[in-house]
Formats: sequence, C-alpha cells, structure tokens
Amino acid sequence: MIARVLPAGDSAWLVELPERIDAAINGRAIEIARAVEQSALPVTDVVVGYRSVMVYVDPLADGAGAAAATLEAIAAAPVTRTDTVRAVVDVPACYDEPYGPDLADVAAFGGCSVDEVIDRHLAREYRVYVVGFVPGFAYLASVDERIAAPRRSSPRLKVPAGSVAVAAGQTGIYPAATPGGWNVIGRCPVRPYDPDRAAPFLFRAGDRVRFHRISAADYRASTEWGDA
Repeated sequence: MIARVLPAGDSAWLVELPERIDAAINGRAIEIARAVEQSALPVTDVVVGYRSVMVYVDPLADGAGAAAATLEAIAAAPVTRTDTVRAVVDVPACYDEPYGPDLADVAAFGGCSVDEVIDRHLAREYRVYVVGFVPGFAYLASVDERIAAPRRSSPRLKVPAGSVAVAAGQTGIYPAATPGGWNVIGRCPVRPYDPDRAAPFLFRAGDRVRFHRISAADYRASTEWGDA
C-alpha cells in the first residue's frame, strides 16, 4: 500500500494513502498513527483522516529534524493489520416525530416506506472512518444504498444537537447545534463529545457503531441535551 510523506509547513507532515474510502486503507492510516504516537518524535498531535495521517511536531524540540526520515520509515513498514477495530459502540436513536424531519424525503429517494428507511439504517454496523467537522462528529459508513440520499439542496442554518443524519452513503450524529446539509432521520440522546466526561469522545477512528431504536418517551427520559 503506497504512502507518500509530504511536508505541511514547518511543524507538520502529511502521510497520504490511496485516494478512496476503503476500510483497509483507513485501517492502515490508523496503524501509521499508532506507530507515530509510539515513536520518539516530539509529536504534538496526530489526526487520522479517511486515507491520511496529519502529524504535528514541535519544530524546536530535540528530534524534530528526524521527522521526515522517521515518517518515511513508518509509512514504508510492512502492513500488520488494516482491519483495526478499537471498540463496538452501541448507541440509541429515536426515529419518532418530531426527531426525523427528513425521513419522508429519504424514503422518497429510496422508493420505500419510512419504516423501511429506519429498518435499513438499524440493520448495519458502521465503521468510524474519521472524526472531524466539529469535535466528536464521526463519519460512519457505509449506509445501505437504498437510503444513501444526497445532501440536502438547501442546508439548515441550525441542525439540533444529537441529530442522526445520512448523506451520500454516510451517517453520523451531530454533537452540537450547527449548520448542516445532511438528512435528519432521528435523534440520539447521548453526547458524542462531552469535555466533562473522563473520555470526552464517544467515537474514535476504527470503532464500529450500531444503532438501536428507542421511543420518544425513552428519548425524553434519557436525553443529555436538555431538550426533552
């Protein structure tokens, strides 16, 4: 699996893998990130993408000059595992009104019923490819093709926090109230990101995620958002 190491300014390096959404490529990116974290480089941050790893270093620290050579060696090392799974995370989701305002639109896209949209969304186990956009937003793939509706032509100025949405073959949970163009099909009562938790992030790259359905009453009883 060919990887390129490219400088990104005086304090960062980008390790690029083949350009496609692929579990094996993403697994290799996670493996490279772990190797970087365990190296002697003066790393300040490591960010995993779909098919890349951004490595930030302290340019003034001892060992910074070896960054390029060290990363080249890590990127060229034999692949050990590319199907890395850190955890299987089970999360609740409520698809009842008023929490899934775009369910009918997704059903129309797929030529199916609203119940079938929900069933198809629940049926799959999703991989966390990358966490970004805002803290805690995990890009989960792949959604059943029947319900893989494109992004909305007119994005919302404010998508409620906790919204479960689909777009272009991916699904995710909005960890904050933000603008967004994905199709909202439900609501999750659990915060994907909470800085006050011992482990602030619910999802990490390489995790597997499953959704299970809860009622509107269960959502209101368990929501962490204060919007019941």
